[in-house]
Amino acid sequence: MDRLIFDKDGRDWPNREASRFVNAAGFTWHVQVLGKGPVMLLVHGTGASTHSWRLLISLLVPHFSLVIPDLPGHGFTDTPPDDALTLPGMAAALGAMLRVLSVRPVLAVGHSAGAAVLIRMTLDRLIDPAALVSINGALLPFDGFAGHFFSPLAKFLFLNPIMPRLFAWRANDPKAVERILRGTGSEIKTEDVDYYARLFRSPAHCAAALGMMARWDLQSLKADLPKLATRLVLVAGSKDKAIAPADAVRASRLVQKGIVIDIAGAGHLAHEERPEAVAEIIYQAARAAPTTAST
Repeated sequence: MDRLIFDKDGRDWPNREASRFVNAAGFTWHVQVLGKGPVMLLVHGTGASTHSWRLLISLLVPHFSLVIPDLPGHGFTDTPPDDALTLPGMAAALGAMLRVLSVRPVLAVGHSAGAAVLIRMTLDRLIDPAALVSINGALLPFDGFAGHFFSPLAKFLFLNPIMPRLFAWRANDPKAVERILRGTGSEIKTEDVDYYARLFRSPAHCAAALGMMARWDLQSLKADLPKLATRLVLVAGSKDKAIAPADAVRASRLVQKGIVIDIAGAGHLAHEERPEAVAEIIYQAARAAPTTAST
């Protein structure tokens, strides 16, 4: 299935000079490493890539060493074995990649499904951050009809080999990509829409996103949330149309140390719309964490 090629599709990729390729968990990862200071792990959500952090990076890099991977099958990371698209499998694979890099994050920031990956990693003792920041985290299963409908639909789309190519074909229409992103409640810069369009034109990238949705089990994560002892900062965009802002409040009540911070007027892609506000929240979390208090 057609994958993105870094030397062609990534010629002008944000922070390209920080990119490296790492073999771990049986496949090759694209990961960006830059900055100096305490190690912070940034994990994007379903269908995104390292590019989604580009505006936030410049605000964080003066004080942190940033480790920013493309998740399995996403962006320029190889298509993984099927079990690496499950939540525990993705957490284990990312843990293996961090071991190859010999880094131990003291802070971890995840967007949407990326936040679920980080919480799973923490629960499974693959990382031990002083604090976790969840940006519009996809942490709870859909209720009611949606929960019974979307997972089977994703499985159907994933198993049908035509569907990823159909999604990729639709991405040739810039307006279609813009509509998808606006459907999350966010308004982002034109160049960022272009990066998403480039990703969505890759059938392999689309297949990985569908595969994640088809294999995601948030019921188990929800059941384990009360075991999370790490401080969890839940950032909620008030205009998020993908994850209900009320889910952040619900999740905060399930964990041992949860705090909710609202960003008025931000949609699902809050870190791309309001990078300054998100950076300040991350710095607040760092100051509250004993091992990073000097940042």
